[in-house]
Amino acid sequence: MIATSATPTTTAAVWRDPRSWPEAAATLWRRSLRFRTITITLLLTTLAIFITSVIMALVIQNNLFESRRDEVLSDALRAVAEAQIRVDSAEVTDDPSGLRALWSDVQDTIPRASSSSRVIAFPIDDTPVGSGVQGFRTDLSADLISPGLRERVVSFPDRQSWQSIAIPMPDGTTAPGIVVGQQLFLAGVGAFEVYIAYDLADSQETLQFVQSTLWAAGFVLIAIVAVISWLVLRLVSKPIIEASETSARLAAGDLDVRLPVHGEDELATLAQSFNAMADSIEAQIKELGELSLVQQRFVSDVSHELRTPLTTIRLAADMLNDQRDQFDATTGRTAELLYTQVQRFETLLSDLLEISRYDAGSVQLELEPTSLAELAEDVIEQMRPLAQERGSELRLVAPGAYSPVEMDPRRVRRVLRNLIGNAIEHGEQHPIVVTVDSNQYAVAVGVRDFGLGMRPADAERVFDRFWRADPSRQRTIGGTGLGLSIALGDAQLHGGTLAVWSELAIGTNFVLTIPRDPDQREGTSPVPLEPQDAIADVGPMTQPIQLTELREIYFDARAEDES
Repeated sequence: MIATSATPTTTAAVWRDPRSWPEAAATLWRRSLRFRTITITLLLTTLAIFITSVIMALVIQNNLFESRRDEVLSDALRAVAEAQIRVDSAEVTDDPSGLRALWSDVQDTIPRASSSSRVIAFPIDDTPVGSGVQGFRTDLSADLISPGLRERVVSFPDRQSWQSIAIPMPDGTTAPGIVVGQQLFLAGVGAFEVYIAYDLADSQETLQFVQSTLWAAGFVLIAIVAVISWLVLRLVSKPIIEASETSARLAAGDLDVRLPVHGEDELATLAQSFNAMADSIEAQIKELGELSLVQQRFVSDVSHELRTPLTTIRLAADMLNDQRDQFDATTGRTAELLYTQVQRFETLLSDLLEISRYDAGSVQLELEPTSLAELAEDVIEQMRPLAQERGSELRLVAPGAYSPVEMDPRRVRRVLRNLIGNAIEHGEQHPIVVTVDSNQYAVAVGVRDFGLGMRPADAERVFDRFWRADPSRQRTIGGTGLGLSIALGDAQLHGGTLAVWSELAIGTNFVLTIPRDPDQREGTSPVPLEPQDAIADVGPMTQPIQLTELREIYFDARAEDES
């Protein structure tokens, strides 16, 4: 699979689109310690201020209401008591006109003695006929007096009873209020229910002012906490951000970067420890680099120095091998073994030289337009005799990858030879399927065998130099143990990948993917890494395809599209 690349998006562009705000906020939450800390601080502070403001508003509301209620009860008690005193001190006769005058005085006394003009009175019992004394009402509707309140006033003559009501205002609105009821006794006539209603609009305004002041103070306090949190976090997080950026640069290879040390606090100690660690890492990396250069130079020098004697030995071995029929059996076999091992030694020396070039970074590609399908076909034809000798059948499936792609054919051919050779050696005489395909992003080739396979831990190390899954197993077709390492390097030089999938008793699949443009490695490989077929499916469906016919069909269709 080819690595995907994303186009960087600026923060301003992200926040300009409201639809991307949730995703941007989630990303900022994951990546910014300062954002998380300020957000949590503001949320907890807001919650604490909200709970405190609600509790204070409720306490003030209750205290204000209770204070106003006690004031109203005291005012109503004083007004009715003054009216009762006037009634008790008056000389009541049987003259109806005197009773009416006294009752009229009571109607004037109650509103004058209280702070409310909303008064209403009901006789509890039927008044005597001809007395001329009835109930009265001043700016208070009888509908505001509930039956429950009237029942309590009648049942408890020596007690005050009160109830919260909504008082209609002249502008059509209502205001909160309290109506207080108690009894007034008029000698010779009977008892009366007297109700006085008090308007609490002024208390309501006071309560609203207090609540608005609390909320405003809460918002101001939240803003102050936000500013303080930002300043404190900026002071604390700036060294942390510097340490994060510095460590990222150090990890990227900038070994000279260091943290500035200010003061003698914990952050200064952290910076000093970080700088000491960076110094140690730099020294070790330089030492390892020098050792690596010495090793590379040694391998390169030894390989070059071995070229001349090896050439002489190879010529001597060739001559002896050509004349081995003239020797006795033991000497002939010795000459044959000498010839074989000299060839293997020459291959190993070539691989060591190639590895040293990779380590030194001096490898250059020789790119030219190449059809991967044709290249795979040529390699398969070259490897077919070896496969037949080992009892394996090479099968080619090539639905794509005929159009030329810029690559180094010599290196890609070497990769394919190595992969197919490994499949032949470990394929356990089962068919070997080579799949070549392409898409708009890349071309790829997969080499699938149905041999013993490998464990996942072994598959992870398959590209290590000189590594074998089974050390006791000898190579039978002359491998050096460096082929897959060189193949991986060739793939990476092309900007591509070489991946492996393997399972025990199922087989192994290597996939080489080469992007059409090394600078744009988007998309996926056209050949899946994990094969979908089973060993029973490897039959007529994977018979070799005639590439000549497919090429003619492909180029005919391409010519029709261009026309």
